[in-house]
Amino acid sequence: MTVTYNPSDREYLLESDMRSEMSRVFDLCHGCRLCLHLCPSFPTMFDAIDSHDGAVEKMTRSETDQVVDECYQCKLCYVKCPYVPPHEWQLDFPRLMMRAKAVAKCNGSQSLVERLSDEVLGRTDLIGLASVSFSGLANRMISRDSTASRAAMQATVGIAAERLLPPYAKVRFSTWFTRRQRPFVKNRRAAVAVFPTCFIEYMDPEIGKATVAVYEHNGVSCSLPTGAKCCGAPWLHSGEVAKFKNAASANVKVLIAEVGAGRSIVVAQPTCAYVIKNDYPLYLGTDEAAKVADATYDTSEYLMNMYRHDKDSLSKDFGGEVPESITYHAPCHLQAQNIGFKSRDLIKLTGAKVSVVTKCSGIDGTWGYRAKNYQLAKKVARRLTKAIEAAPPGELVGDCHLANYSITEETNKAVLHPMVVMARAYGLNRSQ
Repeated sequence: MTVTYNPSDREYLLESDMRSEMSRVFDLCHGCRLCLHLCPSFPTMFDAIDSHDGAVEKMTRSETDQVVDECYQCKLCYVKCPYVPPHEWQLDFPRLMMRAKAVAKCNGSQSLVERLSDEVLGRTDLIGLASVSFSGLANRMISRDSTASRAAMQATVGIAAERLLPPYAKVRFSTWFTRRQRPFVKNRRAAVAVFPTCFIEYMDPEIGKATVAVYEHNGVSCSLPTGAKCCGAPWLHSGEVAKFKNAASANVKVLIAEVGAGRSIVVAQPTCAYVIKNDYPLYLGTDEAAKVADATYDTSEYLMNMYRHDKDSLSKDFGGEVPESITYHAPCHLQAQNIGFKSRDLIKLTGAKVSVVTKCSGIDGTWGYRAKNYQLAKKVARRLTKAIEAAPPGELVGDCHLANYSITEETNKAVLHPMVVMARAYGLNRSQ
């Protein structure tokens, strides 16, 4: 048995070794159970083990595979589990689940719909480019009102017909950035490269525009890394290790040039930031990947770091629209970064009263988009909905574009990104 989560290890794709490691980890989890309420994988695992009178080795292949299928990579094990590396027991449940998916992919044990779903959800740039070019048609097709096209989408590529999908923009963020009239940045303090992410580039450029406006308003000049593509998270979470490494390698080549020019990398999507910070160094194992990871920040994290070192570095001139009360959702992939609630702290500078909810949205990457997971994802999201309903009434705010649309689906209310809230509070015009 090899206790390995390193994809470069020669035993990584050996199924017998992986299943032996799975038995070891399941036995440790069974004896602890701190993660019982984190995600569906753990109740499923514990129920199966209990049905075998605690004998982990008696779990069937279908039982263990169900545990793998129900792990949606929220990463909250890292926050909750007392045995994660460098503990001597080296228990890394999320990476073990990714290893299991990589083995399944290598063995060709997926169904045709699963393989097609992985391909469609993984090719975000290709789909995004086409969908922005024909945004009117694309948005009609992905609307839940378009029952025929959504039913066909579910039957062919496994994306749930009922799931609310974010619409595509008419103009890409990078197009806007290139065409815009660059303002003179007063009191220039620093420089950053804005990693656009698929969601900002193709679906919600307003988040990117707000990020640039807020940063430049506070003396931070912004550039756009030429050639940056999807971070590769959909490939990683579906077990496509080689395709993920290709995506990561291409982005590191682009981003290391920005770092070499003295710019930090800021990312307004928690999943993408997590992948760049944590997965690029592990899967590529290069000094360049490590340097890029060290220079990468969540958008609010970067600004609050500035504020921590110099209270006068951020403008307090909030002459725009400031909500009296805000319910802020801290998404899983942001909590897993262990940086604290930086968006909450940033928004509070406006004078707004902020309540925090930390429950999972049930999306986590692309897991909640898939038809086979839809009902289970809805069940997970109910806890988040109840937490929002229990919070004081006010504006809904969240960092994760995917989670925000899950919240909208559950509550029928729009959710703003923290950078949009800050831009409005400053009264900044982002239509340039």
